[in-house]
Order: sequence, then structure tokens, then C-alpha cells
Amino acid sequence: MINILTARPSGRRGAALVVAALCAIVTGCAQPAKPLYQWNGYQSNLYDYFKNSGANAGEQIVKLEAQLARNKAANEASPPGLHGHLALLYAKVGNDDAAQAHLVAERALFPESAAYVDLLLKKRSAKTAVPAPGAASAAAASGSTTAAASAVAP
Repeated sequence: MINILTARPSGRRGAALVVAALCAIVTGCAQPAKPLYQWNGYQSNLYDYFKNSGANAGEQIVKLEAQLARNKAANEASPPGLHGHLALLYAKVGNDDAAQAHLVAERALFPESAAYVDLLLKKRSAKTAVPAPGAASAAAASGSTTAAASAVAP
């Protein structure tokens, strides 16, 4: 009920109305929560990449590197997978050093990806490990394959 002389609500109902008004004012002025990661079009770039069967790797590299620079300048966190996708793109265009650097960055930023990133790095190192010239022919000539087989046998 409202007291006509003071124009203020009275009783429990009045107190509830005041509390509700204060809550509305406080929540109406609150800042929205800042997102944990700054996606900046990463998802749409990823979609475009797979939609075009990876035909535009160079263009994707430019866009994603620009996103990383914007995120760093704004002191915002890049989303999970961005460095991993950049590693894929760099490997596709033949820049293995940049690919490895982005895989290491992905593992450092997101430790939960370490097992998968380590697997990729292991495969990469096995793929790039080239035997010395003549090592295979020398091993075959010396019969080391039979020696290795007998060493493994119980």
C-alpha cells in the first residue's frame, strides 16, 4: 500500500519493491562478462578452409597470423586449436619449421593437447629423419638384418 502523504510504499510490499528496483538498477549497469578466448572469425575461417578442401592455405595463414597479432596487441587469449590449425597450414605449404613452432605453442598454451601434439611432432620427426647416404646398402651388405633378428629372438 502507498502512503499518500509521503508518496512512498509502505510495509513488506514496499520493501520488496525497493529491493527489486535496486537489483534492476545494479544488474542493468553491470558489464557483460569478457569471453575467455577471442575467436575473431577463426571459426568462419576454419569453415571456409574445409569447405574449399584446403585450397586456400596461404590465404588462411595470412588471416590467422593477423588474428594472432590482433589478439596479442589487445592482450586477449587466442582460442584452442588456432596454433594447431596454423601448424597444419604451414605443413601444407612446406614450412616445417613454422609448423613445428606452432605445434609447440599449442602444447604450451593448452596442456590438454600435449598427447596429440607430441604424437604429431613424433610423426614429423620420424618423417623428416633421413638415413645417411649408403647406410641402408651398407647394412644390407653386412647382413645386419639377420643380426638384429637374432638379437630380438629369445
